[in-house]
Amino acid sequence: MLRATWRSLIARRMRLLMSTFAIVLGVAFVAGSLVFTDTLDRAFTGIVSGTVGDVMVRPQGAQASTRAGTTATVPVSLVARVKQVPGVRDAVGEARSPTVYVLDKRGKPLGGQGAPGFAMGYHTLPAAHGIPALTLTAGRPPTRAGEVTIDPATAGAAAYRIGDTVSLLTAGTPPRITARIVGFAKFGQGSLVGATLTTFDPATAQRLFVGNSRGYQDIWVTAQPGVSDTELRSRIAAVLPRGVQADTGDAVAKESGGQIKQALGFITTFLLIFAGISLLVGGFLIVNTFSMLVAQRSRELALLRALGARRGQVTRSVLAEALVVGLVGSTVGLGLGFLLAIGIRALFARFGLDLSGTPLVFRARTVLAAYGIGMVVTAIAAYLPARRASSIPPVAALRDDIALPERAVWRRWHLGMILLGGAAGALIKASIRPVQHSTYVLAVGMIAALFAVILISPVVARPVLRAAGVPYRWIFGAVGRLAEENSLRNPRRTAATASALMIGMTLVSMMTVFGASAKSSVDALIADNFTGDYVVSSQTGIPFSPSLADSMAKVPGVQEVSRLRYSPAQIGTDKDALAGIEPRTFGDIVKIELVAGRMPAVKGHTLLVQDDVAAQRRLGVGSKVPVSLGGRPATFTVIGIFKKSPAILVRYLTSLEGYAAAGGRPQDTFVYVIQRGGADPAAVERRLQQIVAPVPTVTVKNQQEFAAQQHEQIDTLLRIIYALLGLAVIIAVLGIVNTLALSVIERTREIGLLRAVGLSRRQLRRMVRLEAVVVSLLGAVLGVALGVALGYALQRSQRDQGITVLAVPWTQLGLYVVLAALVGVLAAWLPARRAARLDVLRAIATE
Repeated sequence: MLRATWRSLIARRMRLLMSTFAIVLGVAFVAGSLVFTDTLDRAFTGIVSGTVGDVMVRPQGAQASTRAGTTATVPVSLVARVKQVPGVRDAVGEARSPTVYVLDKRGKPLGGQGAPGFAMGYHTLPAAHGIPALTLTAGRPPTRAGEVTIDPATAGAAAYRIGDTVSLLTAGTPPRITARIVGFAKFGQGSLVGATLTTFDPATAQRLFVGNSRGYQDIWVTAQPGVSDTELRSRIAAVLPRGVQADTGDAVAKESGGQIKQALGFITTFLLIFAGISLLVGGFLIVNTFSMLVAQRSRELALLRALGARRGQVTRSVLAEALVVGLVGSTVGLGLGFLLAIGIRALFARFGLDLSGTPLVFRARTVLAAYGIGMVVTAIAAYLPARRASSIPPVAALRDDIALPERAVWRRWHLGMILLGGAAGALIKASIRPVQHSTYVLAVGMIAALFAVILISPVVARPVLRAAGVPYRWIFGAVGRLAEENSLRNPRRTAATASALMIGMTLVSMMTVFGASAKSSVDALIADNFTGDYVVSSQTGIPFSPSLADSMAKVPGVQEVSRLRYSPAQIGTDKDALAGIEPRTFGDIVKIELVAGRMPAVKGHTLLVQDDVAAQRRLGVGSKVPVSLGGRPATFTVIGIFKKSPAILVRYLTSLEGYAAAGGRPQDTFVYVIQRGGADPAAVERRLQQIVAPVPTVTVKNQQEFAAQQHEQIDTLLRIIYALLGLAVIIAVLGIVNTLALSVIERTREIGLLRAVGLSRRQLRRMVRLEAVVVSLLGAVLGVALGVALGYALQRSQRDQGITVLAVPWTQLGLYVVLAALVGVLAAWLPARRAARLDVLRAIATE
């Protein structure tokens, strides 16, 4: 039996090639995603481990995420005390910032598309466990104000040499400074993942990043040989004053690494979701391929049964063929995945996440995942055809094919309708009002709806195919009728082929509806809730110098300038975010609806709390809440409750004074500008643009430009999603090609007879193309219809996040249907050409 299986596989190797290719693409996506994310993890682990000593002394309650954004410090005098602790080899006070950008010679920021601009005072202490920290690769360290080192990668990108003058952007005052490059230095672990590294002399770093000479952000401690970090931490903690804590470098690195992994975890999830979609679509291709192969081999399998083969042997024979396909596809996919990881790395480098300095990580789990997923998906997809093969009775050897029992189609219909009802309930529940675990309920509902439509598609396909047959018969006559009848011959196969395309079209249509709704919601949100004339913000989302707003307030024609400062914070027992506002002006620019308390009362240690958070935490006017942005907590009093609004994404508001009291640095995140009535808008905007011109990371935009900026961010995300979904669509197109090719082989004798009675080669090619078009249109129509429904549910579920307007771009969706028809024409090219080239006499003689 094994020999028969192997011969069957060799004889049909070309028929299985496209199924293998589907597995190759899906496995490649999984392997490439894992290689890339493992490389990303190693790169950030290397950076984090190189930025901590054996022990770190820092303000009590400090967090790695807020270290550079807080005014909390440790006193300078503490460095000498720490040095005297037994077991301390050396200690140095640190001042650092992630918001210092190096400008190239044209005045444009390097690494300024999201990657941080690391800056710190130069020192030579090693990192935890003796790992090299700062390594000087050329020149000398900075020793006085006006001198810096930059990292070699940045120097190479901007063609800087030692002795050149470089411009730097900071979040302090002044926002732009110049210095002379005296050397090149890098972290000992190598890659900066697209970031830049600038080092100053310690005194300058302290002045720029701490703001005074009385404190440091933390103290970096190196242990003597033979002294463990935990033991040294305990010794140091015993001599520290109140309000200061000591942590091992490993603990701080783990904290920083955990925050980075959490922030970047969506990348792994994002990529693996699309890998799963590709594998799902590939599964349909495999099901169809093996179903058709089983149908074509019905006589062969029945003869094997007649010769004594048991049902289990027949099942295992078909599954063995599938496993060989899975093994080959997984092997090739694993190799292709490594190349794909290189492509993903290059793609993310365009967005500022440069991993070129980190070698790709190829772990054992990637190999296991590639083979496990590839072979399991193939085996599952081939199981039903294999089981059907084993049920072929010996008498079937006397027949040409085996018809699908009608009751099986209706069983699928009833199961699909039950599943569709459950999916509708989940989607309605998640979209009408928030429920516990709404995201999971919505996801389950979407997946259930997708599988429900797949199950009912053989029944739904009939009226759709009949409707498509009307213009076919009218325009193409007998050829159109033949194409219609061929597509209706096996509606289950036609629906399965269309379902692969339907999955891609559903997701594309859903994201198109959601993207259009998001852009319309942004427009409505700005029009209804924002009355400011200009928004000043950083392109990288990081804070910028308050001196910009100071200058803007003096511009003739400007009536009000309102600042907003934002930082992660510890509020009570929760890690949340705190925004500092100017109550006198902020309410004039952004609508705040208070349900309790008064806006003018927001000053000092006071808070405004979002209504749902207040209800959840049982907070009311007068409640006391501890708040900290990285140091010792200060007690704040709740003096107002505001209604949740998509225009205010922060749940806790305080005054700028309160923000500073909690430890926030005087750096602006947004600045809103209102011009005076009667002022010349062009003159005001020109002056505002002149103020931010020396700081290219900061922009001034009016309402329309600000809305367009949000649109561009949405469009960028959609382009990435469409590109990833394109892989699933490619696999679906291969499915159409494979189905048509196998159908041509299956109908060889029929095609020969049609040619014998007068059907020309051109008409035959047209018939095959029309079959492909109707399959593509079936998938597109089902996909667009389901995509619009799921897009509506997704939009309704995100109302509280600001997606309040439903927009359905019917023209764009209609274009998808037209493109699907063109895809069908292209997919039919090779099968149609092969059908037309069949020798008539040999085709008629085929059994």
